[in-house]
Amino acid sequence: MSSENIATILHVDMDAFYASVEERDNPKLKGKPVVVGAGIRGVVSAANYEARKYGIHSAMPIFRAKTLAPHAVFITPDLEKYSAVSKEVMQIFNDVTPYVEPISLDEAFLDVTGAKRLLGSGRDIADLIRKRVEKEQGITCSVGIAHNKFIAKIASAACKPNGVLEIDPAKMLDFLHPLAASQIWGVGAKTNEQLAKMGLFTVADIANTPRNTLIKILGQASGASLYELAWGRDYRDVITEHIEKSISASETFSFDIDKQEEILKEYLRLTEKVAERMREKNLAANTITIKVRFADFKTITRSKTLDLPTTGTQEIFEVVKALYLALNLDRALIRLVGVGLDSLVENEDLQQMVLGQRDSGWRQVDRAVDLVKEKFGRSSLRPARLVSEDDEDNSG
Repeated sequence: MSSENIATILHVDMDAFYASVEERDNPKLKGKPVVVGAGIRGVVSAANYEARKYGIHSAMPIFRAKTLAPHAVFITPDLEKYSAVSKEVMQIFNDVTPYVEPISLDEAFLDVTGAKRLLGSGRDIADLIRKRVEKEQGITCSVGIAHNKFIAKIASAACKPNGVLEIDPAKMLDFLHPLAASQIWGVGAKTNEQLAKMGLFTVADIANTPRNTLIKILGQASGASLYELAWGRDYRDVITEHIEKSISASETFSFDIDKQEEILKEYLRLTEKVAERMREKNLAANTITIKVRFADFKTITRSKTLDLPTTGTQEIFEVVKALYLALNLDRALIRLVGVGLDSLVENEDLQQMVLGQRDSGWRQVDRAVDLVKEKFGRSSLRPARLVSEDDEDNSG
């Protein structure tokens, strides 16, 4: 196969995205360790490279980050600002190729195989993107170039920050096999521990292990996938249109609480938040999940799959409430709660003319509420249970 016929995939990843945007907007932060994360009881959303020198990383508890670098600058996340920057960055990608698959606010896969005819080689296109992102948004990104998504993503991680790395398909295994096994997709802490017990520490170790052995130890799906990836085989296309699989939100309390009324009040607020986001995207949920994290950081989740997908805030909250009450926590101290809507499908908004169809009343209420909030702001209309005493005092 000629080089012209080989796919060229880019993985573009912003460098310390949230922190970089904050540094851009406040030049006084340059050269200082910057950590983006909410509250002493929250977790790190992003850390710039200065902060990472102290061992700070994403998902680390804020209190731990402050212990490691008490002199660092800690900033509350501004998701609306980051989302706005992300849209501008994604537009740069779409100017290059229509085949863009966003993975999150700060990264995406691009298939530039066809774009090479007009814009040059994969490296030329990567350089073009990096220059535009820096000039137009004032931040930097790293780009991995390869013939498939898996290798491109590993390449972008290997050239951070502000770098570009192209992996020649003929030399792919020379690049891939010396890497640690943990760099393969799907190898988390538990899987990595299992692999270590088998004496498998590098990608080469996995590649040279019989496929059936991996399947026997890790299961059919994980074992087979791991074997294929260890040989650099990834046949997935760049998907330009896809339905979000889940929408979730969580809240870490300012202090551990055990009062059922307060916990359910927070679950209602989170339910409102995720249900609105889901309806904005014209989706419906098949599965509802709650998360509970205790004072000792132990975390549990519980889910329920519905007979029919739903868009209704009230219906979702009734399931959330039932899932929580079924835990019988007996005044256990709780640190965080979360609500997730999973197995999302497109909401065709059709009347379900079948036995057991849902009453449309709550759906109409939700639609009216969404319209009011769209016009007057999200805080303009809320359930009475979510109106604080301060709000009531200020209303007079």
